[in-house]
Amino acid sequence: MKQLEALAREAQSFSTPHAEAAPVMAEQPVRWLGKQAKPQAELLTGDETEVARVMQICNACRYCEGFCAVFPAMTRRLEFGKADLNYLANLCHNCGACLHACQYAPPHEFAVNVPQAMARVRMQTYTDYAWPEALGALYKRNGLVVSLATAAGLALFLTLAVLMAGGLFHEPMAGNFYAVFPHNTLALMFGVVFGFSMLALGVGVTRFWRNISPGAATGAAVAEAAHDALRLRYLDGGHGKGCNNADDAFTLWRRRFHHFTFYGFMLCFAATCVATLYHYLLDLQAPYPFWSAPVLLGTAGGIGLLIGPAGLLWLNLKRHPQQGDAAQKPMDRGFIALLFLTSATGLALLAGRDGSAMALLLAIHLGVVMALFLTLPYGKFAHGIYRSAALLKWAIEKRQPNKLQLGSD
Repeated sequence: MKQLEALAREAQSFSTPHAEAAPVMAEQPVRWLGKQAKPQAELLTGDETEVARVMQICNACRYCEGFCAVFPAMTRRLEFGKADLNYLANLCHNCGACLHACQYAPPHEFAVNVPQAMARVRMQTYTDYAWPEALGALYKRNGLVVSLATAAGLALFLTLAVLMAGGLFHEPMAGNFYAVFPHNTLALMFGVVFGFSMLALGVGVTRFWRNISPGAATGAAVAEAAHDALRLRYLDGGHGKGCNNADDAFTLWRRRFHHFTFYGFMLCFAATCVATLYHYLLDLQAPYPFWSAPVLLGTAGGIGLLIGPAGLLWLNLKRHPQQGDAAQKPMDRGFIALLFLTSATGLALLAGRDGSAMALLLAIHLGVVMALFLTLPYGKFAHGIYRSAALLKWAIEKRQPNKLQLGSD
């Protein structure tokens, strides 16, 4: 134990500047590979320096090596540059197991808190790689108030459009949404917003992917990464018992609520895709009966998007302050609220589509959905995209020779 303490103190000294010493942690810049790309700052930020310090201490200990992919990936490095830190931070799933297992966690003088340090660098990663770059700061402002204000503003705009077109209440239209907003208008409006969101996310994650230099992806690596991402493998705490949330007790509810949320979202997306095929390929026009594929998929997805976000909000409110970054809670809750409202307004529209308030319900639902799409590239949604890329990086890396042999794979 004394030897381990000595190694950890030596690692601590690598990242703790002394009054008489020159500043440390200067390292090579991350270089964009694109033609018009700009290099990032050559020095690590304060948050990145903290993660480098923590990882050096963890490299001297390696007690948590079996918990998740972060620690075996860490053992392949003696030094941690900016790209390494961005990669490891996005590989972390914030399950909390390492915090409660760590003998150097607060109140120890080393104050090792891997989940919190990683969470802060993840936020910085989204900001640094955002496209357009000028909008990267939106990550820091995309909180609950901003998300709800955006949804309310768009819903109000569409409601006023409905009011000017003929009134908020009307004779029942048998669920014919296109009598309120023409199909081509909706397709153009949401197509532009969704297209921009996907472009912004795609450019950002491409920049991230190029800078972490993962090597060539094999079919086996892609399959493993997809398997781990879809199962949320690393939300099991590395032992199958789940995450830590409010205390050191293990729970699988965080993993389950994430599954409800993710697969609920994907079912809703599938409903939209099937409805598009119905419209353009089969010439079947909406509204569709309840037992049709688009409505059944949307209903199942909507229920998932009620249960999942509600559960995640409950866990978020109860979570221990040392788990993750408290400054990011407004962004987390804003995204959760938009997902929940998207589902709630969609199910309300389904229930009331044959009533006289269908146009009002439609305007509110479309406003919330548009707000969700607009904030996708600059909110919590991005973490799933970057984390999937990090999982693929790990699946590639673990198949490459480990020259350092500091720990087992």
